[in-house]
Amino acid sequence: MMSAKTIIALQSWSSVRRWTFFGTAACVIVAVSFNAVFFGDLGPEALQRSLISATILPILLATPLFFYMSMRLRSLAVVNRQLGLVARTDSLTSCLNRGAFTSRVDQALTQHPRTTGALLMIDADNFKAINDLYGHDIGDEALTMIARSIRSVLRAGDLVGRMGGEEFAVFLPGVDEQDAAAVAERIRCAVNLVDFAPDGRQRPLSVSIGGAVFEGSASFSQLFRIADQRLYGAKQTGRNRVTIVHMDDQPYVELKYSA
Repeated sequence: MMSAKTIIALQSWSSVRRWTFFGTAACVIVAVSFNAVFFGDLGPEALQRSLISATILPILLATPLFFYMSMRLRSLAVVNRQLGLVARTDSLTSCLNRGAFTSRVDQALTQHPRTTGALLMIDADNFKAINDLYGHDIGDEALTMIARSIRSVLRAGDLVGRMGGEEFAVFLPGVDEQDAAAVAERIRCAVNLVDFAPDGRQRPLSVSIGGAVFEGSASFSQLFRIADQRLYGAKQTGRNRVTIVHMDDQPYVELKYSA
């Protein structure tokens, strides 16, 4: 199965070929038509030579010109796609950044207002201790491992973003409360299994996860508030655990955060 990058590349080269062919063909048609109208009274032999010239010259001149212009446009399109990807992606973990993740989830909720789904908030446990003991470079390495573990258990249509620091978020469209809890548990277990040994000795990594499940109309801010509360609750009750709640069953609770 071809990757998205391969498909985009093939589409780009197909566009170059189309522009080159049709641009050259248009030049030939215009030149032949012009010569047929304005030099039709020169006689059959002269007209024939004129039409041959009107066919060959545009092919010789227009083909490389349109190919060059198409290649330049292709290069600009590739650069624009790369810039767009950079603008949407967290450079360390390759997850969506906070702005892009929020926008994508809002878009999904707006386009499908009667669907089901869940928002998970994920926070690395005791992460300050890792930075303090081993430095921020090792802390960044741990974050990339956690991000890979999260992505490893998600489906193709799920979204994952880094919300800042050691906090991640996952949007799961089309799941119920039981499915969301199962995905969250798989994420937690996947992080527990990460081979993280910064000083040659295995050091366990873990995450706490809070989730808000919705059915029907919901906004990102509502889901974020509830999932964040559940995350704080998981932190307060021992860490390395999952707490999922349906947004209709969640009262507003003020919780104090502990890292």
